Amino acid sequence: MGAIFNDELKRLRGHFMEMGIDASEQIYQATKAFTESDTVLAEQVLKTDPKINDEEINLEKEALKLMALQQPVASDFRKIISILKASSDIERLGDYASHIARAAIHLSDREHNEEIEEQIEKMMMIVREMLERVLDAYVYTDEQKAYEVANEDLKVDLIYVQQQRAIMNALVKAGQNVKTYGDYLSVIRYLERAGDHIVNLAEWIIYSGSGKLVELNPGKADPTMVKRKLQK
Repeated sequence: MGAIFNDELKRLRGHFMEMGIDASEQIYQATKAFTESDTVLAEQVLKTDPKINDEEINLEKEALKLMALQQPVASDFRKIISILKASSDIERLGDYASHIARAAIHLSDREHNEEIEEQIEKMMMIVREMLERVLDAYVYTDEQKAYEVANEDLKVDLIYVQQQRAIMNALVKAGQNVKTYGDYLSVIRYLERAGDHIVNLAEWIIYSGSGKLVELNPGKADPTMVKRKLQK
């Protein structure tokens, strides 16, 4: 393809990276607001959520325009399609950050469970590291790193399964704090789903590089399988 196409594709990739970085920061800030009962920070996360939505819309417009005007060859067409598909996953990460921020506001005046919140923070750190690594893999179309990132999601799943049980057990004794544990269940689910969308990003990296549509971590919802894979 010509220099114009390469410049436009480079700009498109740059905008995708910006969107990914914004989503990573949103997840971090939202979870911090949740574990620290910081309603001011939670409100800031909610105010900046429309930015990621706008970035996805603008990215889609750029991608469609690039395909229409430049008529890329198959390999370059895959790169654009992978960006379009991956941007949808990034947008969902922004949505989860907003959901966590709302839960932070709900929880601000309630009693907390420090042990559960420590595990929530641990989940967030793994998710954020996964996202940063998958974005790095995206820059270099590093398929091996994409596979490695997808495997990290098993750690998120294991914490999710463990904490789901811990929260359900705590719910039995919760008394007036039932709503608190309901929010805990919601937040760990948002983080677990965030990990799934990062796995999707890894799959789009592989598609962009090789043209292969792969399903990473099939059957990972089975806790026994998750533990077995982590022990390897």
